[in-house]
Amino acid sequence: MKQNHFKQAGFTKFLQDEAFIEWKLFPSEELDTYWSNFLDRYPEERENFQMAEKKFSSIRISSHRVLPEKRSEPIKQLEQSLSAYGRKRRLRHYSYAAAISVALLILSLFYYNRVSGEMLSESGNYIVGNKLESEDILFVAGNQTSSFQGNVDLTIENEKTVRVRGENNQDAEISIEQDVVNKLIVPYGKRSKIILSDGSRVWLNSGSVLEFPCTFSGEKREVILHGEMYIEVEPDPDRSFVVHTADFDVKVHGTRFNVTAYRETSASVVLVEGKVGLNLKDGEELLLSPREQGLYSGSTGTFTTRVVDVDAYISWKEGYLMFEDTPVTEALRKIERYYNLSFNLDENVSFCGLTCTGKIILSANLDNVMTALSVISNTEYKRDDNMIYIFKKSNN
Repeated sequence: MKQNHFKQAGFTKFLQDEAFIEWKLFPSEELDTYWSNFLDRYPEERENFQMAEKKFSSIRISSHRVLPEKRSEPIKQLEQSLSAYGRKRRLRHYSYAAAISVALLILSLFYYNRVSGEMLSESGNYIVGNKLESEDILFVAGNQTSSFQGNVDLTIENEKTVRVRGENNQDAEISIEQDVVNKLIVPYGKRSKIILSDGSRVWLNSGSVLEFPCTFSGEKREVILHGEMYIEVEPDPDRSFVVHTADFDVKVHGTRFNVTAYRETSASVVLVEGKVGLNLKDGEELLLSPREQGLYSGSTGTFTTRVVDVDAYISWKEGYLMFEDTPVTEALRKIERYYNLSFNLDENVSFCGLTCTGKIILSANLDNVMTALSVISNTEYKRDDNMIYIFKKSNN
């Protein structure tokens, strides 16, 4: 977020950030530390951050300031979701991302357009929080947003045009402006691919956001990631490519690697080919070699490295998941994002130490996926719509 072309997003980028919304709605020491570290690293963002706090604090979701008959549907959804969040904590649901991701608070002008250009809705307000659950993929260019119901591939053709190809192979075009920040938002249950203006190819996983300019200018090519992506960087000996996350930066010239930077999980980088440098806020750089993983520790602010099977970390883009002595809770988290569902773990059983090994094809039939997971993890499941209850397999 240091870069000039990202500053144009102003305070609104915080109002569209899940971690910021969660911190404002459900403060915790962990999130206090998270944002304190962020401001230490990016002091130039403090003014935007404080403005976002002010805007957010001016909204009272359930107060008399919003008459019941005048509440918009997003506000009603937020109230219902916050109520559900409380129930989820008591039930020990595995994820409460849904409660935060539906935090849509009305603040200023925003548009939604479909590929056809049809106006879906118009409001004199900003949107706080990008809804990442049960929603369309969004491409945000300045104050205009295009919405896609299915998975899509996008190509930045030039400084004014984005080409979009849907699941039915039908093409469409989006007009963009050169001096605005673009944002590709992929909700839970969806995935997307984008070819950037330099030819670099990015696969964006569920529950992820990628920020990038229309064209790369200057000595660096820079993007911002929240979530997970696999990228094949187009070689350019004169300009490095930098991926910024909340905790660290990844600097490369031409290579292939996977970055995981979800707020609720340990951040990591897995290098497939080439070399990358992992840069922390203190200026220290760690170099990775192919087949190495750099695993970031938020408590110590340092990386540890190890040799890994890279297929286990990039297989998601090919439609399957590979596990090798993987904690069951981690496997559930990946499936949860991919299919946009929630897991409820049996409170009477400890899942600590329970691992799984095997391959799961991410098919359209969720029961096939859960049956495969049950086999490799020694668990049982019961499904109730999008809620799945997980139990340890009985020895009887």
